Amino acid sequence: MLHCSTDFSSCTFDWKRKCVTFFVHRPFSTVGVKMTAIKIKGVSPAPRRNSRPLFLEVLCRSMIILCLVLSVVLSSFATCDGQWLWSDRRMFGLWFFCVVPAEGSGVPSNCSRHGGLTSGEGLEAGLGLCRLVVSLAVVSAIFGLELLVMSQVSEGQDSSQRWRLGAWLVLVAAGLAAGGVATFVVLLWQHATPLGFTLTFWCQFAATFLFFLNGMAARHIHNMASLLPPSGAFRKL
Repeated sequence: MLHCSTDFSSCTFDWKRKCVTFFVHRPFSTVGVKMTAIKIKGVSPAPRRNSRPLFLEVLCRSMIILCLVLSVVLSSFATCDGQWLWSDRRMFGLWFFCVVPAEGSGVPSNCSRHGGLTSGEGLEAGLGLCRLVVSLAVVSAIFGLELLVMSQVSEGQDSSQRWRLGAWLVLVAAGLAAGGVATFVVLLWQHATPLGFTLTFWCQFAATFLFFLNGMAARHIHNMASLLPPSGAFRKL
């Protein structure tokens, strides 16, 4: 009588009370093997929310910050110097007026707060307001520049909020600087000539224009970054 195991790997033959055990060597292919089909699905990596920005965005932000640094330097120099208008041997500035004598006379320059002007009684008050507005413009631009720089070393929502607030502060600085320049020109309109404005005045004028351009460019970059998908989303395409 033949007795075999369930997997047919060994068999025992009982013949006249003698047990003979033998092993059946079978190839792997003869055994019924249940195989489960495994579906392999390629899954693309999920895009990260805080992905690194594109090179063009980094370049634009860096150029905005560099131009804003130049604007702050120009505005600070023009405000500290304050000598913006030269007319009839008189220097009209934010901080004082100077009467320059003729060459070779040996008389030193006479500088004062009033300058001997009798045409406008509120000139000193108006120039005081002009000094205050221009100084606040420089302070606002410095704080805006600091926020823009801090946004570049931070990530996530904090970086976006700092960039947006910095852009608004730069625009506020542009408005204050424009108001200061316009106030100075209106107060000294009778003595103002196109060739009478000094280099420091044009530095302030250029700084005001750059404040406006940098603030608008910063807001535009922020709006574009909020509308575009993250850079990791392009890998899915």
